[in-house]
Amino acid sequence: MQSAAEVNEASSLEGLIDLARYPLDDLDGAAGRELIDRCRRQLDADGCVVLKNFVPEAALARLERETERLSPEAHYNRTETNPYNSAADPEKPASHPVNRFDVRTNGFVAGDRIGDDTIIRRVYRNADFQRFIATVVGMEEIHPYADPLADLVINVLREGCQHPWHYDTNEFIVTMMTRQSRGGGRFEYAPGIRSPEGENVEGVEQVIDGDRTRLKSLDLQPGDLQIFFGRYSLHRVTLVEGDRERHTVIFAYAKEPGFIGRPERARRIFGRMAPVHERLREEGMQRRDALAD
Repeated sequence: MQSAAEVNEASSLEGLIDLARYPLDDLDGAAGRELIDRCRRQLDADGCVVLKNFVPEAALARLERETERLSPEAHYNRTETNPYNSAADPEKPASHPVNRFDVRTNGFVAGDRIGDDTIIRRVYRNADFQRFIATVVGMEEIHPYADPLADLVINVLREGCQHPWHYDTNEFIVTMMTRQSRGGGRFEYAPGIRSPEGENVEGVEQVIDGDRTRLKSLDLQPGDLQIFFGRYSLHRVTLVEGDRERHTVIFAYAKEPGFIGRPERARRIFGRMAPVHERLREEGMQRRDALAD
């Protein structure tokens, strides 16, 4: 049985993030309120905020070792995908985004491979961190995924891997860079290119055709935290170059408790399903918005 001191240490962010710069332990204080306001303004402006050096220098080496140790657990897949991770639609023209496919090659370490003693798991479960994210994205509260594979994930991109234009399944996504590749691996996005009211097919076609007018490109570095509205912003990671893998942690939260990802998505991304996915496959599931997935 853990002592009170051990429980407190396991739930503390002290030493894991830079609390002097990012006072998540005092969000009601003046500095905490200013941080939230700054993040909200940035999100309102372009659907993304990056907190540079979120992890202090002293913890960076340990953070990188964690994902390096876990990276061999990644399941790699190579598929051709459109922005909606869906099948083509022969009823629509070839120029329509649903019929525009590109090669996706990347790896994912599933959440059930990431132990409770890791920095990333401790941050993911921390109540102050969750409150901070919820407040920034304008929600009363957020909930960790109930999906044992997709709750906390490490994305591993080795040389020649890329993640082409796509949308995220959840409304917002929280990621942390832990290792950058030697070349390539740039995160690019078109902020707010679609909304719950419409797909903006013409705008998406323009981006896929190479129009960079509305694109933003991020220079993410190890220790940076990113909060991103990925369900409404088309985005990609460009081809990774060189012999150094690119590692990014994905913290998955939902508006309501009990969220489980689609069974077919789990099989595609992780190469397997958990028992809960098997049950969902039998029962069926529905999304709550009308956007393509």
